[in-house]
Amino acid sequence: MQFRISPSILSADLSNLGEEIRACEKAGADAIHIDVMDGVYVPNITFGPNIVATCKELTNLPLDVHLMIVEPEKHIAEFVAKGADIVTVHYETCPHIHRTLQQIRQSGAKAGLSLNPGTPVEPLALLEQDLDLVLIMSVNPGFGGQKFIPVSLEKIRQARQILDRAGSKADLQVDGGIDASTVLAAYEAGARNFVAGTAVFKHPKGISGGIQALKDVLNA
Repeated sequence: MQFRISPSILSADLSNLGEEIRACEKAGADAIHIDVMDGVYVPNITFGPNIVATCKELTNLPLDVHLMIVEPEKHIAEFVAKGADIVTVHYETCPHIHRTLQQIRQSGAKAGLSLNPGTPVEPLALLEQDLDLVLIMSVNPGFGGQKFIPVSLEKIRQARQILDRAGSKADLQVDGGIDASTVLAAYEAGARNFVAGTAVFKHPKGISGGIQALKDVLNA
C-alpha cells in the first residue's frame, strides 16, 4: 500500500521537540505536521513562524503547515520563508480561495485546502487544478486527542471521487482521531496521507511504536 504518515507536533513534548522530531524521522515518518492556531478561528493558540523555522533546522522531512487562522493570506509568505513545504488553509476562512491557493504556490510551497466536518466537498470540483493536497478534518479543529467522526468516511469517499474524476494528483489527507483503530477505514475510503498526533506521541511504546502500529495496520 502507498501511504504517508505525518505526525502532528501538537501532541509532542515541546520541551524535547528536537528529540521527538528526530524520533519521528528515524521511525519512518513522511512529514512533520504543524498545526498553527490563532485563538480566533479556533479556540486554541499554538505555533507561529518561528516554530516552523526551528523544525526546519531539526529535520529534512517536509514541513506540512496547517493554518487554522483567519486571514491566512497575510501570513503565507512568512511561513514559507521560515521553511513550510506545504501550506494548508481552510476553505471556511478564505473568501477568495483561488487567489489564496495561487499565492501559496507563488510563494514556493505546495497548496493545501482543508474542509471542516460540516463543510461539503463540492467546492473541490472547482478547485482541483489549484490543489496539491486536500485535508479532510475528521474532528472539529482546535484541540488534539479528539475522537474520529465516523461520517467523515463518506466525505473522504466523495473527495476521492471528485479528485479521481478530475485526474487530480492532489494528496488526500485526513486529520483527527487517526489511530490504529481508524486508519484502515480512512485508507479504504480513499485517504492516503494520515495526520496522527496522540497515536504517535502518546503511544505506550513511544514514537516508533506509534508510527509502526499505524504502518502495521495499513500493511496487513
